[in-house]
Amino acid sequence: MFQQLNFRVDYNDADYSDLCLPESDKQILRVLAEHVAALSVLPVQDEKRRLWHAHNMLERTRPVVLCDPEHGWNEIILPEDIECVNSVARYWEYYLRKVLFWGERMLDDYVVEAVFDVPLVYTESPWTVRGSRHAPTAKKTAEDGKAYHIDTVLEDYSQIRNIVKPELTIDWKASDASLEIAREIFEGILVVRRKTVWFWSCGLTDDLVFLRGMEKVMLDFFDNPDGLHEIMGILLEGVMERLDWLESEGFLWLNNDGSYVGSGGVGFIDSLPAAGFAGKVRAKDMWALAESQAVIGISPEMFAEFIFPYQKTILERFGFACYGCCEPMDDRFDIVRQLSNLRRVSVSAWANRSLMAEKLGHKYIYSLKPNPALLAQAVMDEELVRKDVRAGLRTARDNCLELIMKDNHTIGRNPQNVTRWVGIVQEEIAAL
Repeated sequence: MFQQLNFRVDYNDADYSDLCLPESDKQILRVLAEHVAALSVLPVQDEKRRLWHAHNMLERTRPVVLCDPEHGWNEIILPEDIECVNSVARYWEYYLRKVLFWGERMLDDYVVEAVFDVPLVYTESPWTVRGSRHAPTAKKTAEDGKAYHIDTVLEDYSQIRNIVKPELTIDWKASDASLEIAREIFEGILVVRRKTVWFWSCGLTDDLVFLRGMEKVMLDFFDNPDGLHEIMGILLEGVMERLDWLESEGFLWLNNDGSYVGSGGVGFIDSLPAAGFAGKVRAKDMWALAESQAVIGISPEMFAEFIFPYQKTILERFGFACYGCCEPMDDRFDIVRQLSNLRRVSVSAWANRSLMAEKLGHKYIYSLKPNPALLAQAVMDEELVRKDVRAGLRTARDNCLELIMKDNHTIGRNPQNVTRWVGIVQEEIAAL
């Protein structure tokens, strides 16, 4: 129904051709916003905020718990639950209902705040190749369990000179109008801010795969290593140029608050923004993420040669770096730890938890990702969940530990699965 952007909903998919919201939609949004505002002033929100601050500074705290079921949200908040009729209003309503579910039913360490972020409305062209026989495959998570095929856009290395970098175009009319409408609706209830999340990951490997296709990329490591380096250099150049532009135009926003950072976790931290901050956000004032799950099939040596050096250049431009998503970091962490600003490391369901506990110690955040498949059936096996959580807690109890439930494509159409998962984790933490 709605494309998720982790904490948020991807408002950019809304239809901005009609920004005349009926009064009934505005009233629905105001009522929901009032409920959010009421939750935001509860003392527990300050407690959770302090917990995240301490945790992100690597202080000794209890394990932090966050559940963001991603596409499972579409089984928690159903189409018939959305009362607004205007497209933009429906997206905003959906987001507010997510926040209320977190604050009233999920009861993890998500911090409910009286803010409403309105992003810029924009379009962005994909990486492509002039003269290619194929159009770029859309980078969008498949819905309803569907798969998709990636067409090879860069069919031949002779086409490298024809690679076209993405172009980002901001719709200022829609951006300004949506911001003003939000201010009108939520005045005196929520703080309305312009804020856009640009980066899910600056890891480059997804862009590589969407240019070449998965099979060709895996062969390129052997058949055309020089060409592969050339492509990675072009991808790096494109990301750095975009970052330069966003910085110079003032289109970056701080994420040292309740923003989702990395592939799991919240950004509250006292040491950002960096020294010299005067109001205009720079990359070094922010958290950033890179991952390499698309090329998990290559060796650590290949990763160290072809992938990480390009990612390192980007990540070290930021204040703090998060690394990893679904890929097991067992044999890549010793390479990634070269990052001078590394703070958060993903320990996925496929990682060796004990080995990662030893490697991470208390120098980095151990971002544990329990297996989302355990929540995918209509009736969750609570004992199996408890066993998995207990094992993870025992293994990493001496680390700077957070437990992040994410990557859910279904929760068995049963919202109780996520609330019970949180409850079980909290019970097991209390029993440590």
